[in-house]
Amino acid sequence: MIRRLKIQSRTFASFQLPKPRLSSHCLRRSINVNVNVNPVPIARMSSGAGEKGEFKPLSVQGSQQQPGTEMDMEPTSEATKLEGPGRFLEYEGVGKLKGKKVLITGGDSGIGRSIAILMARENADVSIVYLPDEQEDAEKTQKAVEAEKQSCLLLPGNLMDNHTCKDAVDQHVKKYGRIDCLINNASKQVQCAEFAEIDLEQVESVFRSNILQMFAITKYAVPHMKKGSTIINTTSVVAFRGTASMVDYASTKGAIVGFTRALAKNLLPKGIRVNAVAPGPVHTPIQPASRPQEQMEDFGKGSQLGRAGQPSEIAPTYVFLASGESELYYGQIMHPYPMGD
Repeated sequence: MIRRLKIQSRTFASFQLPKPRLSSHCLRRSINVNVNVNPVPIARMSSGAGEKGEFKPLSVQGSQQQPGTEMDMEPTSEATKLEGPGRFLEYEGVGKLKGKKVLITGGDSGIGRSIAILMARENADVSIVYLPDEQEDAEKTQKAVEAEKQSCLLLPGNLMDNHTCKDAVDQHVKKYGRIDCLINNASKQVQCAEFAEIDLEQVESVFRSNILQMFAITKYAVPHMKKGSTIINTTSVVAFRGTASMVDYASTKGAIVGFTRALAKNLLPKGIRVNAVAPGPVHTPIQPASRPQEQMEDFGKGSQLGRAGQPSEIAPTYVFLASGESELYYGQIMHPYPMGD
């Protein structure tokens, strides 16, 4: 989807020849991408991610403890580059989110990091909420955003606590005055192959992490949102096709689909758009933190693409849904991955 060059008179994604960018580092009718010849550290190519402009299947080395961090991931995920003809191309914004104030949960790494950086390149200021254990990842994301001459407020805390959800909203509003876009991206997943052995306390924890906190932070955010504001929820393809080893996780992602569609109807009279993104397998820290090493050696290889996606390939969908281009999108679930995967 993001690599089509032209759609009649509307350009959905365009690629240009390389040109120098300033030293700063960190869909209405175009996503412009360019080769970044002077990247800051966060923009360097993900180790082993690919060559000659094509991402390749990856085998992640080792596993992690929850929640998983980018700094311990080898190879790391890719936040800003897209595939191009013979070379990787750097996402370059055109100001479609100029002046927007965006609150992102789970914004320290993976898809959340990519969203934060790409939205900064579209001239948005952001706040990112993350677990305290992810401080180093969050600080790297902050540096990448600030390199784009945009503000990035760090909000450490566990969103499984309702008070933390309210505090995150309050701190964001104190700094920026309003919420133009809320991105509910934080989640967790835990494997259990035998359903009869599933830990019910863990099930409650997954629901609290993935959907109940979404209710809480959205409840507190809505009073600070006006007509034209947007809410974007991260669900998953497993909401539709299921997954045998993570029944609770798939159930929460299905709940997010229902939440998105119902909330879209509820907030439509206020002019607040609510949509969701349902990625397939993506190369992010949550994967080695919830899977044994042997699964990570083949992660995503069974898909039609033959590989997992990269966050940089998912985040442009969030940019589109946050922009005025999506003004007729209410309650839609976007799938940035081949149909059937």
